[in-house]
Amino acid sequence: QGRGGPLPRRPRRQTTPGKPPIKMSEEEAKTETPPTEEKPAKEEKKEEVAEEESTATFEPVVKLEEVEVKSGEEDEEVIYDVRAKCFIFGETLLDKGTGKKTWRERGIGQARILRHREHSRLRILMRQEKTMKVIVNHALDPRIKLEPNAGSDRSWVWSAFDFAEGELLETVFALRFVDSDIANEFKEAFEKGQKEMESVLAGEDNPGEDGGAAADEAAEALAGLKTGDDKEDGEEAAKAKEEEEKPAE
Repeated sequence: QGRGGPLPRRPRRQTTPGKPPIKMSEEEAKTETPPTEEKPAKEEKKEEVAEEESTATFEPVVKLEEVEVKSGEEDEEVIYDVRAKCFIFGETLLDKGTGKKTWRERGIGQARILRHREHSRLRILMRQEKTMKVIVNHALDPRIKLEPNAGSDRSWVWSAFDFAEGELLETVFALRFVDSDIANEFKEAFEKGQKEMESVLAGEDNPGEDGGAAADEAAEALAGLKTGDDKEDGEEAAKAKEEEEKPAE
């Protein structure tokens, strides 16, 4: 006993008299009640949305017809094609009129040498990737000379009268390639096209199966054509000649 009275006794565990407590086996102890399967809220929403989907059809107010867009290259064949980055040397919009010229990038795309199927003339055409804007477009003039860019063995510089902006402008170009091997291939193809263009301009490429007889006939026919003014001049010349031939009275 302690101070203040007797200590409380600990309650005994109540059991059924004469029967030991029932013990569960290990398998029964491990067995758990399976959880109730519940569908996620998202799946229920999807099912509701699927049931509420409308089957109505709507026709467009304006029907657009397919339009054939021509690029201007339908009558040409590609004889060389390479990817490159284009630069031009000139004034920027801010420096226009000041005479201050710098190199600026014009775009990346496929530089292609094209040959016309009818008159066999060649040109170099380059479009900017994605936008397809024309950034180089000029004839393969035999007088153009490719010059190596200072400090680089994979780019070429040249000057030409370009039509990319819709009017003929003398432009200084520079094309830069992946490596020097591709740059040299471009130069070979460019100079080969220039030689072909030179022969086309000189009329030595393909005289035709008739040896050029059709071209001669066309030239004679053109020479025989006269305008109304030419006819009047001829009649006046004939009258003047008759007056000269008349004997003087």
